[in-house]
Amino acid sequence: MKLLLTSAGISNSSIRNALIELLGKPISEATALFIPTAIYGIPNGGDIVRGVICGSLGDPFCDMGWKSIGLLELTALPTVKEELWVPLLRNTDVLLVGGGDCQYLTFWMRKSGLAHLLPSLLQKTVYVGLSAGSMIMTRFGTSYGNHLLPAESDKCLGLLNFAIHPHLDYPTFPDNSMANLEELAATLPVPSYLIDDQTAIQVVDGVIEVISEGNWKLVS
Repeated sequence: MKLLLTSAGISNSSIRNALIELLGKPISEATALFIPTAIYGIPNGGDIVRGVICGSLGDPFCDMGWKSIGLLELTALPTVKEELWVPLLRNTDVLLVGGGDCQYLTFWMRKSGLAHLLPSLLQKTVYVGLSAGSMIMTRFGTSYGNHLLPAESDKCLGLLNFAIHPHLDYPTFPDNSMANLEELAATLPVPSYLIDDQTAIQVVDGVIEVISEGNWKLVS
């Protein structure tokens, strides 16, 4: 698997260079699919999706000069024949999985059938997560509680045996101080990467590398 698990997107040249290396080609020659589903689990989700796509919100993600970019909405897939979207997935260079509500995204990853496809799909396709899109691949996820899913629904897929806590020391997230995230990480049975918005975790065939121009800490 080739994973680039970011806190806030492609926020600096180090993360961008790591992405290009994973792709094995320039971004301008790579095709992408953006999965916005998690964003609908937070307030003003529609406006946030628009901002991420247009590049007017947050760090570069969709607006990076891809050869082509499409939108894959997971909530629609259970009512669409697989032959309409599975070939598209298999012929795409990179999946861009947006942030939002981990629990909501995890539910629709499974309900849509994409979670089942990921192990084989990611032998070729690069997975780039942003915040919740990164967290669901690990063994820790969160929820804002704005959906109608059962409270016991899983908050992550658990494909990686560690946790990611993004947005370390972000000014408008006071609960994400280093001290608070260290305390949270200490309660988990797996190692935790505390990462700020200038940091990403790269995982290639099980080998983990931290890509950072900012601050991070491993709590194990």
